Amino acid sequence: MAAAPVEYTIGGVKINFPCKAYPSQLAMMNSIIRGLNNGQHCLLESPTGSGKSLALLCSALAWQQAQFVWFLVSAVNSDQSKKSTLSSRLSEKLQASLSNGEQDDDFKIDRKRIRTPSTEQKVPLLIASIPVTLLIGLLSLVIILSFFFSTEQQAKMSQKTVEKSKDSDKDKEGSGRKKIPKIFFGTRTHKQITQIARELKRTLYSTVPMTILSSRDHTCVHPEVVPHANRNERCKELLEAKNGLSCRYYHNVHKMRDQSTLQWVHGLHQAWDIEDLVRLGGKLRSCAYYAARELMQDACIVFCPYNYLLDPLIRESMEINLKEQIVVLDEAHNIEDCARESASYTLNQAQLLLARDELDGMVTHNIRRDQHRPLLAFCCSLANWVKESCNSLEEREYESSCKVWTGAEILGIFHGLGITADTFSLLQKNLAAVLEKEERIGLVNGREDVVQVPTISSNTQSMLKSLFMVLEFLFRQNCRFADDYRVALQQSYMWTTQQDLPDAQGFFARPQRRRQSTRTKTLVHTLSFWCLNPAVAFSDLSGSVRSIVLTSGTLSPMGSFSSELGIKFSIQLEANHVISKSQVWVGTVGAGPQGRKLCATFQHAETFAFQDEVGALLLKVCLTVSQGVLCFLPSYKMLDKLRDRWMNTGLWDKLEERKTVITEPRGGGKGDFDELLQTYYEAIRGTAANNGALLVAVCRGKVSEGLDFTDDNARAVVTIGIPFPNIKDLQVELKMKYNDKHAKSRGLLPGGRWYEIQAYRALNQALGRCIRHRNDWGALILVDDRFRTNPNKYITGLSKWVRQLVRHHDTFTGAMQSLESFSQGQRGAVETFEETQSQAAPQHPSPSTITSPPPEIITPLKPFDHRLAPPNLHTEVRAANSESRSSESGIWLEWRKKNLLYLFNILICVLKEVTVFGDDG
Repeated sequence: MAAAPVEYTIGGVKINFPCKAYPSQLAMMNSIIRGLNNGQHCLLESPTGSGKSLALLCSALAWQQAQFVWFLVSAVNSDQSKKSTLSSRLSEKLQASLSNGEQDDDFKIDRKRIRTPSTEQKVPLLIASIPVTLLIGLLSLVIILSFFFSTEQQAKMSQKTVEKSKDSDKDKEGSGRKKIPKIFFGTRTHKQITQIARELKRTLYSTVPMTILSSRDHTCVHPEVVPHANRNERCKELLEAKNGLSCRYYHNVHKMRDQSTLQWVHGLHQAWDIEDLVRLGGKLRSCAYYAARELMQDACIVFCPYNYLLDPLIRESMEINLKEQIVVLDEAHNIEDCARESASYTLNQAQLLLARDELDGMVTHNIRRDQHRPLLAFCCSLANWVKESCNSLEEREYESSCKVWTGAEILGIFHGLGITADTFSLLQKNLAAVLEKEERIGLVNGREDVVQVPTISSNTQSMLKSLFMVLEFLFRQNCRFADDYRVALQQSYMWTTQQDLPDAQGFFARPQRRRQSTRTKTLVHTLSFWCLNPAVAFSDLSGSVRSIVLTSGTLSPMGSFSSELGIKFSIQLEANHVISKSQVWVGTVGAGPQGRKLCATFQHAETFAFQDEVGALLLKVCLTVSQGVLCFLPSYKMLDKLRDRWMNTGLWDKLEERKTVITEPRGGGKGDFDELLQTYYEAIRGTAANNGALLVAVCRGKVSEGLDFTDDNARAVVTIGIPFPNIKDLQVELKMKYNDKHAKSRGLLPGGRWYEIQAYRALNQALGRCIRHRNDWGALILVDDRFRTNPNKYITGLSKWVRQLVRHHDTFTGAMQSLESFSQGQRGAVETFEETQSQAAPQHPSPSTITSPPPEIITPLKPFDHRLAPPNLHTEVRAANSESRSSESGIWLEWRKKNLLYLFNILICVLKEVTVFGDDG
């Protein structure tokens, strides 16, 4: 049977969990509640498969709902003039209950109270005793009432009215009316958001108002936009009604822009995924992209990729306000890289010259000349400086040269170009002015008509915005961050395909003998503004949000995060795994089947002997382990070399005889990647022609980040070597020097140690693809002799739970015998368990695989009039929706007539429940 929900009280907050929590989940929830109560930042490491997503969602939403009830109770108590009202009696009962001095414990089941709370915690303790279904009901009631008292004209709003409504909402938020923090839940990828939404659906909080922010590539449903390679550009053209065409989907966004409409009319009662919203948008011919943004206004939790929260340009375009909000960043092991990238920008010389020419055309045609002229002067000065600097580049490697300036040096150069903090602020105002939409009276086909003033192209807008974003960081607070930047001008060659050109008459000549290739080598200059300190981008968050919660399965060593991100993590946790030691085999292998030492350094990896030995080792693992095997390599370069070698030697054919072999593509579209994954999964579920599948991937690639290979999808993970970053990469070299310079003054890791940590985190991420839940099992095989010969250096970088289980094998034969024994033992244990279960009772889904939440049961604290008990709201709405489908206004009217008394009954029941909870104390 499905596990019944369990109620915990932690830090005065009642948390309803879908099943009995693991110790690691309790520890996580305790840390999160403490952080949210005290407005502190949390750094929490919990192994993959230990249920950290559930702990994150349940604890954060439970705390938010406790704040909501406290806000509601405070609002009721604020009316002191009406002494004889229910409000005054509620206030008296609350005050009386506060004097009881009851005690509480951090982890409480069935209301066992041990410790005396502080005065500030007493009211939240009382709020914690309200059933979670009542809390969700209160949230829903506010949304329903706001929807109920709206007029039929709301659905027919013009776009101007919609914009005024949004401005009004912002004014209310700024005035302090909305005091309950939103939860912004950031993950690395959209696929991880899908997994989080599935977890939320398992909980009693699944009906909480929510939204998912995404790009047009994931949400646009317009048939004229979807086929375009650049959906953003095509969408903007339709919004601006160029060529007389506008977006009808955008004008229908009101059909799904309200939380109430989404839940009670369109049937998205529980947690939904972005695909559900896109499907609904296609059905209603409404824009899912803008609907998701509108839904953010009344959402309690907002899901998005975490670069939406870190990148200042994306925050501005998506209208994300993080002041006094809660930011949860899951899978945050890459947050340092993401933060640095958010404050960096790279442009090439061609982009700069194109922007210069475009601005020159605006000035020439007298289009907002006074605003475009300073921007033109800026681009001309920068382009001329780049051209002059190209003569002083120093050769770095073959066909590559560069020159690097510090942030302070580049500010001095810009000062000589006339770009200072004062003139830059004027440039920002000019850019904002030229981007404003403006209409004027002009001649169209000989007649006067209203025409839109032309603006610079989207590419030029994007280039100037990104460049100005970097300059704003450089000039901010008296050039505070100047030392955190390095500016690099690089020269390299790029292969381009030359197209045939027509002759003077417009004809293409057919060559007598077509060449094998028409590619030509083109000289390219790029100007990079690299931020080497992630605290620069993080400063926008740390100074405004209430709490930041960073979580991942691979955060160790955790000390670097505080120094790199520039914020203090008062609450830190390294949780243990939920599995037993017998469920995982962790071993290092330093030699192959032929006894050759395996050390995947650059010099060894280039030899055929190493490549052949690794291939033979992988074949033996595939013969020993059935179903899915993942193999992770340090780079795509090594993947290409191994594949070519194995195809030439025939080893690739032997691998394919045993398993279906798939390699991770370098780049490529999302559809192609998903198709490869589907092939892998089908091979594992397929017939016995092939005993499973082998997926050869790359550390830091798509496969290693956030994908879920549960159960048979990954019975073994093989890692070849240690995935250090490219030491010859200029940005890596500059970062290491920067850390060495500031190691003592800022507490940063030395450059060499930082370099090693990047490898360990990538390695830990790859190892985390295996063991995805409590009953899962698998093997982790680390192939490299360095793990055995220098464990103090290389083993200490592994995750805590892996580090504790590592066993070094002196010979390859001994390692394979141990692995075979482990695999057979686990297979036998699973088969025995399945036979026992099938004989004892019919199969039921386990708690780890439940995708729908358990039924909600409301047990009133004191008997009340059941004549006022509300009917099932879902049933009522479905009935009303099916009775009248002639028009939207008919549905609204019918629904309101049937449920007017019902809504007041809900309010009476809620007040009775609150009054009763005051009696219970």
